[in-house]
Amino acid sequence: MAKTPSPLAAVEVALPEGWLALHRARLRVAVAQSMTGRLATLAGAAAAGVGLFTGDYTGASLLADAALTLAGLGTLRVWKPEGHQRATASVLYLMPGASLAALLVAERIVPGIHWGEAAALAVWTVGTWVTRPAEVARRMLAPPPSYALAPVEEPKPQVVCDHPVAGWWAHNVAVEGGAGPRTALNHIERTGEQAMRAIICSTVPGQPVPDISKKRLSALMNVPENDITIGPVPGCGSAYQFITVGQPDEDRTPATVWADKIAPKAMPGTVLTSVRSGRPPVPDEED
Repeated sequence: MAKTPSPLAAVEVALPEGWLALHRARLRVAVAQSMTGRLATLAGAAAAGVGLFTGDYTGASLLADAALTLAGLGTLRVWKPEGHQRATASVLYLMPGASLAALLVAERIVPGIHWGEAAALAVWTVGTWVTRPAEVARRMLAPPPSYALAPVEEPKPQVVCDHPVAGWWAHNVAVEGGAGPRTALNHIERTGEQAMRAIICSTVPGQPVPDISKKRLSALMNVPENDITIGPVPGCGSAYQFITVGQPDEDRTPATVWADKIAPKAMPGTVLTSVRSGRPPVPDEED
């Protein structure tokens, strides 16, 4: 039978000082870069669209395209480590500008309006707008800031009374993954040599006592499952449950104790007929 893996330890995020301010600043920069990229795409599409009709502005468009592309590439590569990732990001960043330059040159060489140039312009505009190679390149070289992970201490079991059984319950039953997580035992009363009764209460305000498996309790206590009962507490809500464990001793009267324990050994044949409680009367002194 496959063993159930243990739950992963809880972790909390320990943010360095100033991380939130840095994160907000980076978000603003990312928004500005995104808007700049969108505007550059629209400007490039407009320049290529004008180039379909006239070549008078091709030179200026090529210069602007080269200046923007190389300036962006310079800011992308500065302070970045060498390696394949940097080279790949550089190629991605150059793709929109280089392809636009090729389209402008083709429009200059081929006179008049050609359907192939119009189709190429549509493909460039839609492809650049959707795939956004320059933004992908920036994300490759500028991942989110790192932060440290610190383990979280597990909550300590809650013990609501000093009874040893309450402590045993807190450390064996009320733990996470136990038979009765987030519960505590209270009002513990011994009802026999190997029997007891108590109240199970939820330690989470406003939450009911979870369903507790009698089979698991039976295994933990080494008590027959039939000797464990769990039910509601009269007059209380579902945040409390009544539990009994074991078979309580029968209520025995003084007469039965006399007949079973005392008479056979000390006074055979005698029967206890009545019992008086309290101090016997003191006789009056004779004059």
